[in-house]
Amino acid sequence: MVYKNVSRSRSRSPVFIKVDPQKLIPSEGAIRTAKLRSNSVDYTESQVIHEQSDDLHGNVDNKSQWYPTSWHTKPIVQDVIYSSMEDVEKALEKLEALPPLVSPYEINNLQEKLRDAALGKAFVLQGGDCAELFDYCSQERIESKMKILLQMSLVLIWGTKLPLVRIGRIAGQFAKPRSKLNEEVDGKVIPSFRGDNINGFDMSERTPDPSRLVSAYFHSAASLNFIRSSLSSGFADLHKPFDWSLSHVQSSEVKARYRAVVDAITEGLSFMKTIGADKSSTLESIDFYTSHEGLMLEFEQCLTRKLRDPWDGESKWYNTSAHFLWIGDRTRQSNGAHVEYFRGIMNPIGVKVGPSMTVDELVAILDILDPDCIAGKVTLITRYGAGNISEVLPPHIAAVKRTKHTVVWMSDPCHGNTKASTSGLKTRDFEDIMNELALALQIHKDNDSQLNGVHLELTGDAVTECIGGSARLTDEDLQIRYDTVCDPRLSESQSLDVAFLIADWCKEGKMLSIAEHSSS
Repeated sequence: MVYKNVSRSRSRSPVFIKVDPQKLIPSEGAIRTAKLRSNSVDYTESQVIHEQSDDLHGNVDNKSQWYPTSWHTKPIVQDVIYSSMEDVEKALEKLEALPPLVSPYEINNLQEKLRDAALGKAFVLQGGDCAELFDYCSQERIESKMKILLQMSLVLIWGTKLPLVRIGRIAGQFAKPRSKLNEEVDGKVIPSFRGDNINGFDMSERTPDPSRLVSAYFHSAASLNFIRSSLSSGFADLHKPFDWSLSHVQSSEVKARYRAVVDAITEGLSFMKTIGADKSSTLESIDFYTSHEGLMLEFEQCLTRKLRDPWDGESKWYNTSAHFLWIGDRTRQSNGAHVEYFRGIMNPIGVKVGPSMTVDELVAILDILDPDCIAGKVTLITRYGAGNISEVLPPHIAAVKRTKHTVVWMSDPCHGNTKASTSGLKTRDFEDIMNELALALQIHKDNDSQLNGVHLELTGDAVTECIGGSARLTDEDLQIRYDTVCDPRLSESQSLDVAFLIADWCKEGKMLSIAEHSSS
């Protein structure tokens, strides 16, 4: 409560008026979601369908036939059940009251850039942590990821001769689907760690806690604020690329190659300055977009707002938690809750495509998510594994070409190549990653298609989680700095290796080996 001091004159005693602050009121959509996401009540599918006539804020909208709560009517996988309906309701009503994290203008801009990528006029670099921790929300951590993405950007622009679209797995990638929802520790079965916005990594914090959804919002907001302020302050200024430190890169060959790229760019900038053509704002800053897997639909529902489209003035549904969201390989069922939610938002969206995806399923999902066949609306993020891509990718390309959809083809060479090391740690072999990328590039070329981007789990730190690369890490080296709480990530050095290998393919028409890559 608030007390106001109202004094009418100096001679009289002050009068205090008690004023109660306005309380947050959850929407009908939040109330239904809280019931659905808790085991406090028996909430049946028939109830959900019966109550589905109104949208998130209780208003009837018969034109779109879609609502942010429509996913309630569909089966959901990777479900999270909370113990208290009241706690879920409290978290969701808070999220509904908080302002958007991103704007329709930014989302529309990204859609246009992805349209260019789908048409072969741009290349997409998407990368970041497998699963962000709240503790990663720090200046050092954020800067290290931005630096490696900027360094990779220079190499890719130099190699592809295309504008680059930069999308970070950052400021929201707090949840991860798991193959097993429980694990056994010291003979006791406990819930698996599923990301900081669901539960904690510590064994005592494994019970799902809905208040973590609100914490996720504020950590995302803090990360976004720092990214935006850094970029507006010249962090990405091409006139000083050596400010992006290579201190963690162990390979002298990679350092030398990166400096050669920078020298070539610097020489070009010097020439532009001489003729007075170096005044473009794009030389001093960049567009940087955020993304995460849209796994927690209750969170995404609350950040879905009906806002004015700045381009045509119409009111449309935007997911304001990130610029770009994707559907995971485990949640891409065409009749499932995630696809139902994603079909209604204006954001460009991704779909992870694994080896189990059939041609018919792929076409069905595209028809649901992109009924108007908007170029770049859907990004297909392929994650087959080096041993599967030659068999699965060609028919997928052929199937999409038979439709009217124009998609962004992006390779995720990390997720399909995870294996156990001799010590039992999860790892990835850089050679497998390189092979899947090389095959993706070649298969697209052979099938009159084009790879438009790469999706990587990476960090700007000198971790030792993936073996191989120019640093020549082995199984024994994994113990040096294995920091991940989920999947193994490429280190800064290995990330630059990937960028150079793609650049080499674009220049040479083939993917060079690490040995050739280091000596070129």
